[in-house]
Amino acid sequence: MTKENSQRLGIVVAGSLDRGVEVRLDSSASVEEMVVGRYVTIEGEKRRFFGMITDISLGVTDQILAQTPPDVSDSFIAEVLAGTATYGTLHVLPMLTIGGSAAELIEGPQPVKTVPTHFSPVKLAAEEDIELVFGKEDKDKFHHIGNPLDMETKLCINLEEFVKRSNGIFGKSGTGKTYFTRLMLIGMLQKSKAVNLVFDMHSEYGWAGSREGGGSVKALKQLFPANVAVFTLDEESSRRRKVSTDFVVRIGYDEITPEDISILRSTLNITDLAVEAAYQLRKILGKNWLEKVLETDDESIGEIIKDASIHESSLQSLKRGLGTIGRLGFIVKEAHEDTVKRILDYLARGINVVLEFGRYREISAYLLVANMLSRRIYNRYQQQMEEAIAADDEALKPKPLVITIEEAHKFLSPEVASKTIFGTIAREMRKYNVTLLVIDQRPSGIDEEVMSQMGTKISYLLDNEKDVDSVLAGVSGKSELKAVVARLSPRRQAIIFGHSVPMPVTFETREYGSAASYKDFALSGETDLQKQAEKDIEELWN
Repeated sequence: MTKENSQRLGIVVAGSLDRGVEVRLDSSASVEEMVVGRYVTIEGEKRRFFGMITDISLGVTDQILAQTPPDVSDSFIAEVLAGTATYGTLHVLPMLTIGGSAAELIEGPQPVKTVPTHFSPVKLAAEEDIELVFGKEDKDKFHHIGNPLDMETKLCINLEEFVKRSNGIFGKSGTGKTYFTRLMLIGMLQKSKAVNLVFDMHSEYGWAGSREGGGSVKALKQLFPANVAVFTLDEESSRRRKVSTDFVVRIGYDEITPEDISILRSTLNITDLAVEAAYQLRKILGKNWLEKVLETDDESIGEIIKDASIHESSLQSLKRGLGTIGRLGFIVKEAHEDTVKRILDYLARGINVVLEFGRYREISAYLLVANMLSRRIYNRYQQQMEEAIAADDEALKPKPLVITIEEAHKFLSPEVASKTIFGTIAREMRKYNVTLLVIDQRPSGIDEEVMSQMGTKISYLLDNEKDVDSVLAGVSGKSELKAVVARLSPRRQAIIFGHSVPMPVTFETREYGSAASYKDFALSGETDLQKQAEKDIEELWN
């Protein structure tokens, strides 16, 4: 234990279970060294409490001092006043306790149900405290996410709990969401808790990703070549970036359904009546309805639908929207290979799949492909789970799947959440071994019911109050944690809370992109990666 961590900060002087406790700082503790989000311990008479600093304030024993401040240019006067007439106060939100009985000691940290007594001493948490609460790395816990604020100890997250539910990573642009997503994908890959299907809108997770300030960093395929497959919608872009791909995705006209068009209503700027027309055309023209609508002139289409209740303006609105889809280079008349089957084949072998979009970064392409492929994959998982349950055979169950999507509010807004497969997955909570990892900078745009079903949330800095309220909805101590979220650093600092951690904790994301960091990520037995990392280190310093 370091000298700083063993130093007493002060004593409890007031508080409540609902609002937290007030801690008066000792004169030896500098208020300027206190930081919102730091982790502290409180030694009660019978229990030990673990909590977080959520606010810091200044106080005086006599209001006259505030109205007529003394001359503190004299250092002796300033020293006399400090800690007696003037003092600092911490607001601490206790979250866990340990002790009280032999049974509670065996069970470990438990949710707080009481408060410490008056004048209980308060200290900064030590590394041993962090390990006691969050544990050490083992087969279930992953410790490469970062460090609690102002501490060197590694913070562990329980990946077994993480993959059991859908989860979210939120924060304004540039705060570090992509870096943390890479870390979580690596953790799931290393611990083999689940396979991942990543819809990589900006080509950040496959072969290489971007580095802050320019340059690139290794992504999943470079770090784990035997465990990751890169699919692409844009083969030309992959060649330019010198990315070795495993499969080029092509989607046939006959694979696109009116349900896929329905969620694109706002992005394609088509009317509700135009969406209804798509359903009618599918019924009249069959599975090749899209190709026929795009390639048949208006007069011929008019003859086909003359007996249907489709207004001319609705048809024209639909055709304009469908024209946008038809111009996407990966949309073809007939796909010769089944993309969904290829993805499922890789996932069944425990190989993670990253689908890069290349130049097709417009939201309509992303929505179309992610929703269409995920729906078909989910249907297959549902079928496999039902067959396994009927046969009472665990071996038949598919490997747990985590689907990662960016711009999540486009898929999960209140208007479309019920129409997309992602809304269904989020609400069913791994019923068929499929969960989501959603990444977004506008969490307030996500349906409230979907947000309530997320097991673990990671929030970087959010500067919109509605976004903060959305992320913290349903969390105990919400008002206190709002202050913590609002004061996170603009880069690399975040707060994590939910089922995969025993209590909320602020942390700084670990460094990513150096040769040393790559070496830490090596899978057991991946000697080639370890040797390459060591070679990179030698080249870095020679």
